Amino acid sequence: FAAMYKFAVQYKVRWILTGGNYSTECVNNPIEWMYYQSDIVQLRDIHKRFGTRPLHTFPTTSVLRHKLVLPYIKRIRTIRPLNYVPYSKDAAIKLLVDKVGWTSYPQKHFESRFTAFYEGFWLYRKFGYDTRRVQYSSLILTGQMQRADALDRLRSPPMDDDTAQREFAYVADKLNISGDELRAYFAAPNRTFRDYRSQAWLYSLGGAVSRLIRFEPGGARR
Repeated sequence: FAAMYKFAVQYKVRWILTGGNYSTECVNNPIEWMYYQSDIVQLRDIHKRFGTRPLHTFPTTSVLRHKLVLPYIKRIRTIRPLNYVPYSKDAAIKLLVDKVGWTSYPQKHFESRFTAFYEGFWLYRKFGYDTRRVQYSSLILTGQMQRADALDRLRSPPMDDDTAQREFAYVADKLNISGDELRAYFAAPNRTFRDYRSQAWLYSLGGAVSRLIRFEPGGARR
């Protein structure tokens, strides 16, 4: 997101289209599962403790820049077209398959091997977080999935053992570390965003104010 907005500012792009939508994403991940990526205080604290190289050219953003500077000073707007039309996930998949020969993937975010590994293996096996619970909840609430079907799918892990083993080696290689080092991270004590400095209070305050004045739908996650 930081890189995208940096590009938009540099080239004076005023409108950003996104596939985000209420139809399949009306339920947010709990904050313990996926913390805010725009918390610059937390990023800097983690980097100060564990980083080895300065972040001179690494794109960063902050909640104030994201919520105030970009939309109201730089006048960059994010538009979600799918919120303005009837949108069905299954119908969209069928259209893509029929029209352009698109090949589907096992579940949401598995189009990337890294996010598939992160959500299907790391979050699930290390922390016990199954992101499908959130994804299926959105589909149930919008009438696109039956609860019984969702519960049946959740009985199987999001990533089988053979795939997990292969992707574990792939990710270690891409991170330029050994498999043993990645396994050591996996076995290390679990941490949460609360173990590091953050601006969680600012997100909570902003969310409360937003809901109070209906400034932005949803506000902060709980």
